[in-house]
Amino acid sequence: MRLDPMGEALEQARAAAARGEVPVGALVVKDGVVVARAGNRTLADRDPTAHAEMLAIRSACEALGSERLVGCDLVVTLEPCPMCAAAISFARIRRLYYAASDPKGGAVENGVRFYASPTCHHAPEVYGGIREGEAAALLKAFFSARR
Repeated sequence: MRLDPMGEALEQARAAAARGEVPVGALVVKDGVVVARAGNRTLADRDPTAHAEMLAIRSACEALGSERLVGCDLVVTLEPCPMCAAAISFARIRRLYYAASDPKGGAVENGVRFYASPTCHHAPEVYGGIREGEAAALLKAFFSARR
């Protein structure tokens, strides 16, 4: 069976939406193996830092027994915010793959452009727009239902 990281991240996002959370999903992959997966849990955990990326990074660090995720890739359905972009940098993630851009809250190719800052110690390779339409439609449907 072929690994489909963004497809699995989208599954995590759909599961988050089913729980009433903003539909964002993330995976950490190392050597073609998923070592961690998560969907947003800010409401369930009553924790503003419980973004999918943060949860996946924490879980991967625990699974691999290290605070650094050298050689690992992060796959996420939405462009990371400033908090998550910083965590990705501090974890030394090798590559970041994301689906939908976030002009309002993103910090990679929008907003503060964290990895372009001279104070950023590590910048992952970044690949955006992967299955963007699917991820954007999921977010749009989620927020439309709440307005």
